[in-house]
Amino acid sequence: MPPFVYRITKYDPGDRDERGHYTGAEDTVSDHGPVEEAYLAAIAAFAEAVGIDRLEIREPQIGSFVHFGLEPQVDGYGLADLFPAGPAGFHDGALVPIGVGLELVRAMLRDNGAWCRLEAGGAFTVHVGWDQYLYIGSNLPCEPALARTRTLGLFPESVDASPYDFAPDDPACVQRPADADFWARLQWTVSAHRAVFLEEVFAGNASRWHRLTRDNIETVRAQLAPRARLAVWPDLLTDVDQAVAALPDEGLVEIVWEHQDGQITSTVVDERHFEAVTSQLASARAAGVVSMYAGEDLPLFTAVLPDSDGVLRARWQTEPTPSDRNWAFLKTLRRGQVVTGTVTTIASFGVTFVDIGGFTAMINIPELSWRPLDHPSDAVSVGQEVTAEVLDVDMVRERVPLSLRAVQEDPWPQVAQRIGQVVTGPVTKIVPFGVFVRIEDREDGLQGLVRTSELDESSGDVVEVGDALTVKIIDIDLARRRIALSHVQTLTSPTEGQSCD
Repeated sequence: MPPFVYRITKYDPGDRDERGHYTGAEDTVSDHGPVEEAYLAAIAAFAEAVGIDRLEIREPQIGSFVHFGLEPQVDGYGLADLFPAGPAGFHDGALVPIGVGLELVRAMLRDNGAWCRLEAGGAFTVHVGWDQYLYIGSNLPCEPALARTRTLGLFPESVDASPYDFAPDDPACVQRPADADFWARLQWTVSAHRAVFLEEVFAGNASRWHRLTRDNIETVRAQLAPRARLAVWPDLLTDVDQAVAALPDEGLVEIVWEHQDGQITSTVVDERHFEAVTSQLASARAAGVVSMYAGEDLPLFTAVLPDSDGVLRARWQTEPTPSDRNWAFLKTLRRGQVVTGTVTTIASFGVTFVDIGGFTAMINIPELSWRPLDHPSDAVSVGQEVTAEVLDVDMVRERVPLSLRAVQEDPWPQVAQRIGQVVTGPVTKIVPFGVFVRIEDREDGLQGLVRTSELDESSGDVVEVGDALTVKIIDIDLARRRIALSHVQTLTSPTEGQSCD
């Protein structure tokens, strides 16, 4: 907010009681006449003093199902003929000439159904509040404009701040931008679900719905309003009767339906209008019901469109979905980062799931240990706290693979120094091309392969699992993590055998 803020009203400060409440005879609605024109002239005087000829529309809103104003809404919400492209021009970030900005203020003073903040960077702001209260912020004291305001019959007062300054609903909320990761996730979601619905919210609470398939995502994307809020929902129900049955006994809901020609219609209603709206669904191809109460129905994930330069300047906020919270957490992670978490599940297919700050990451069995494992439970247990390294952060599928072995000492470089040693160890496995022998004196010790050609078959003895076998370490492939052993070479080797049991 600029440093100089003035509350400008038609209410004489002398007509206030000790608590500051107005007790005079001025009406709290616009006179649609000279007083209204005085407000507009005062704004023009301040804009001229600051050198502003254009204003930026911020957080625009248009009339909704519920209307609290003292004057009735008008067709077009006071936006008629203000934008060459129609009401779609009334979007966050739109730059308008001072003349259009003044007409928007007129619509707000008349409570026509449209509202927005008007700003020019940190230099100038215009906010219209209840009961004809006007707040102007400026980076200059603007004494001539203040004098002009007084001659117009209005009363300017210096205040600390406008009560209509933007303040986020949740300062801790990190809004997902509709960036490359968002569109990649949307493509992936459409492929997984075959189709989803994209809700495009612009002008605060006005929305359009788009049914997305793999073939039309880019077409829809090109038609979205600047800085729109986006919400991705599961596909509508093709069983319209089932959708109607989901209506609550009472409450505010948004009913969305798809016509036979593919056109999408939505309307916000309460129980008084359920019957009238559902009668229109008789010929619908699909329908759905979304509760308007916070926390009851949540989309799959949400986002806000950044500007063309990729910067997210829109200040909209949506109620975070579980996916949005995951995204915000994933943005704090990086490859190679060491994290601590708790083992929550060991899946039958060998993957270990770990809770790291409320997000579930995974450890595939090869990443649990440098040493051989038959099952993850050989290395970890449910409830155990573990420290692991982040291998990757997949923003599209919202997956984070971890490595437990990455934070453990790698035994392989040390083993590599043992080439040429002769050891005795148990046979752990028999395969068609040879046998595996453990060469370390521990249950999870590293194992090497004795190929059939390196076995002594002259004695006619049959090797079985558990038998002790003396072998020579003849090669270690660090890149492929493989150890080659020979039994034949121990029969002529001058090195004395070393037991690993």
